Parts: sequence; structure tokens; C-alpha cells
Amino acid sequence: MNQLKGLTALIIEPHPGMRASLHNMLNLCGLVNIEDAAGSSQAIRMLGAKAFDLILCEYDLEGGQDGQQMLEDLRHHQLMHASTMFFMVTSEGNLGKVVSAVELAPTDYILKPFTAERMLERISRALAKRNAFIPVYQCIDVGDERGAIAACMAGALSHPRYITDFLRLRAERHIVLGEAAEAEPIYAELYRAKAIGWARLGQAKTLFMRGRYDEAQSMLEELLGSNKKFLDAYDWLARTHEAQGNLPQSQATLNDAVTLSPHAVRRLRKLGEVALETGDVDTAEKALKLVLSKAKYSEFRDPEDHARLVRTLVRKGDPVQAAAVIRDLDKSLAGQKNSQLCSAISSAMLHEYTGNEARLGQSLESALLDCRASAGVSSDLKMELARNCLENGREDGAAEVMREVMRNAPNSVVMGKAMAVFENAGRADLALALAHESRQEVADLVAAGAARAKEGDYRAAVDLMIAAVTKLPDNPQVVFNAAVAVLKCLEHTGWDERLGQRALDYIGGVRRLDPVNPKLPALSGLHQQILKKYDIRAGRWKDPALSAAT
Repeated sequence: MNQLKGLTALIIEPHPGMRASLHNMLNLCGLVNIEDAAGSSQAIRMLGAKAFDLILCEYDLEGGQDGQQMLEDLRHHQLMHASTMFFMVTSEGNLGKVVSAVELAPTDYILKPFTAERMLERISRALAKRNAFIPVYQCIDVGDERGAIAACMAGALSHPRYITDFLRLRAERHIVLGEAAEAEPIYAELYRAKAIGWARLGQAKTLFMRGRYDEAQSMLEELLGSNKKFLDAYDWLARTHEAQGNLPQSQATLNDAVTLSPHAVRRLRKLGEVALETGDVDTAEKALKLVLSKAKYSEFRDPEDHARLVRTLVRKGDPVQAAAVIRDLDKSLAGQKNSQLCSAISSAMLHEYTGNEARLGQSLESALLDCRASAGVSSDLKMELARNCLENGREDGAAEVMREVMRNAPNSVVMGKAMAVFENAGRADLALALAHESRQEVADLVAAGAARAKEGDYRAAVDLMIAAVTKLPDNPQVVFNAAVAVLKCLEHTGWDERLGQRALDYIGGVRRLDPVNPKLPALSGLHQQILKKYDIRAGRWKDPALSAAT
């Protein structure tokens, strides 16, 4: 039991009596550093402030959010460290809920009723495995992906019982580095040796990353043919169909996944978005209403969900329901980031449909004003605002909004959709002019930072590129050059913890926005050189509070 003494634990349980019981059991297991939360909101705030080694979470949380939805939030918003052991405590036997939770891969389930001895057995087993992977996690913490790969290879030799997990993690690190070709044979060998479903899925991902969509589709369909409940495979198959421009098939695939697992909010949201794009307003309405219902008690509610539902209802011809959704947005999300903008755009859609020109003008004016100060709003919502402006005699407003969308476009698909807004309104000339202007502005931003660095003013270069990323967080060219600027500053002026965190964040941003960027290995290599130069090790500077402060 002494091996557990130094661990920190968080109990998430709504009932005081059960919280006390779990606390006592953990004490019997040898844990002394134990905190508890009565619900998901309190737990998320606590996890945003500090990390825990162990989380015991009741599935049936009160307040409208269950344990699976909370785990989804924690993973998506990166509030839980890779080394954290997450146990779902439940007596729930419902198939749909169990499938949902397994999909999100908690460390283990603890089924009620249970004893302290049973809990100790589960925790000890998970801890032994976690300890074997600590060297890998330490490398990942500081962005040393090459070191993580080496640690996986060493771990497979020293802990052969976990060789499959080390191989999986090694392949995942290659994917993070944009090295799909290096990851593919690892997955292929695992599948040949053990016919593991996730290994086949990994192969399909590597094919997708290299644009080999037909092969990825065939592999995913074969995988689902042998395992109808493999939910991650549905998600990747839907993405593959979408990448090939086959939206109806993407929608059908997502619908199959939602039928199996009706509780995953992000999949429901994606189904609603794709259905709306295909013109299936009934499916979009159903999916987006479920999103609002299931996300109602989440700490991460997104006001754009209301705007998407309003757009669907307007397209369906139901202004009464659309107005009710706007009222709910104004009441339940008042003061939240971007809620005022979402309300104004939603109101503009509604007034355009009802023909209330005076109210439409007011809403568009408000939306354009709010849009200038917004951050984190999707390009789709901005494009809807631009379309409405074009259709109603506000060409300057449309150009202002779309100029921002084009400058921040993460890929050619978004740029093409942005240009189509103007082309559909008969203004292809304006689309071309704005596209050229946007590309030039991005080039000028990058050149200005490079010029400062060339002059030796590395801090000024960093300041310029930080401002550029703040303005254009989804432009891969800007984020890449910001990462370079920060790394060069660290290389020439010395280690700075906040800049070190920025470097890690920006490199992660490049991997997210442009995972097959051929310059990624060189960027990662420079990062590793700097970490070694200043002897930066895991745990020295990776801190959630520090990250939030930057």
C-alpha cells in the first residue's frame, strides 16, 4: 500500500455519503492526498488549477452531465495529463452508455458494489502500468517526441508485458511528428501479429494523412465489417468520405455511430453540421437539439451551437422555434464569450427570413461590430454573416468579415468555401481580390517578424509573431513562423519558461493545422536542440497555471 501514499486523488461524486465512503476506501488503500468535488463543474475548475494522479468519477453525476461527457470535456480541452489514471465508478449496465464510455477509454471501470481490496487491486494494476510509461510521458511533456519514441523502444525491452502499448504509443508519436510513413509499418505489423482493431485503424489514419482516401476507406469499411461497434472507425470513415466530397455518405456513417453511441456531444455536433450541409434539416435539427440538451450543464458550452440550430430552423421554415432558441441563448449564455455575436448573427438570419428589414439592419450592424472584437469564432459562422451582408446590400461589411476569414484560413478547403460565398453572389472578382490581399497581408506579417530576427532583435520578432497568432490563430503559416521566432529567441537570448511553453503550444498548433508539413521534423529538431542546450526536463516548467497565464 505504501506505493500509493504519495499519489494525489480526486473523487467526483455527487452524494456526500458515497464521497465519504470512497475517501475512506482510498485511505485504506494508502492514499492521503485526497480532494473531492460534488459535480463536473467543480471538478473541471479544480483540474484546471492542478493535476491529479488518480480520478475516481461516478458515472451518474447530478446537474445534467454524466461522467462520460465530463471525460470527453477533459480530454478535448486537455485538462487531464496522459499519466492520470481515470476510473469510472458505476453500476450502469445500459449498453449505449457503456459503449460511449469505453469509446473514451477511461483507465478502468469499478462496478458497484465493491470493496477497498477490489479498488486497491485495480489501482495497483493501473499504477504498475503507468510507472512503466513515465519516461515516455516525461518526454511528451516537454515536446521531446524523438525522446518519447526512444523511450517507447527502451520500454518495450524492459517491460515486455506492455510491448503492444509501447508500440502503439510509438506509432502515435510518429503521427504527431507528421511521419505517417514511419507509423504505418508499426500498425501493420501489430495487425498482422494480433489482428488488433486499433492497429488497423492506425493504418487507415496513416493512409488518410497521405491523401490515400480510397485505400483508407476500404480499410475502415473492412474494419467495421468485422466490428460494428468500433466507434472511432466510424468517425474516421466519416472524415474520409468528407475529404472525398461525399457528404451524404459521411452523414450516413455518423448517423450509424450516433445510433450506437448517442451520448458523444462532438459527434452529434458533427452530424448536425454535415446534415445541414447536405440539406437534411430534419436530421440536423434532431442532432443539434441533442447537442444543446447534453451540453447544457457543461463548463464548455458553445454559443455557436445555438446559432447552428437557428440556422437549421430558419432553413426549415420554423421562425417561431428559431426565435425561442435565440431567447434561450440570450438568457442561458449571457456574458459568455461570443454569445452576443452569435445572438446577433442568429437574429439577422431570423429577420432576413421574416422580412423585417429594420431589425435585420440592426442585427447586421451589431454582428459586424461584435465580430471585430471576437476571437475563436468559426469560419462557417463568419461566412454566414458575410452571406447575409452580401444579400442585403452590405458589401463592405461582407468584405471586412471575409478578409479575416481568408487571412485565417487553415487550408484550401476553407479558402474555397470563402470564395464561393462571393461567387454565389455574383462577385467572383471581389473574391479574387480579397484572396490576393489576404495572402499578401499574411506574407507581410511573416516577413516583418523575420526581418526583426535577422536584425538580431529576437524579442521584437517574438512580439510581432505573438500578435500575429492572436489575430490569425488558425493560419498554419503564421503559427509555424511564430514557433520559429520563439525558438530562435530562446536559442539566442536564453531560456524563458513562458516562451518555452509558447514554443510547445505553437509546435502543437502546427501539428494540428498542418500535420504533414514537411518542415515539421526540422522544427521539432530545433526544439529538441534547445531543450538539450538548457537541460530542460519534464516537470520543470510544464504547469497548467503557467500555460493559462501565457
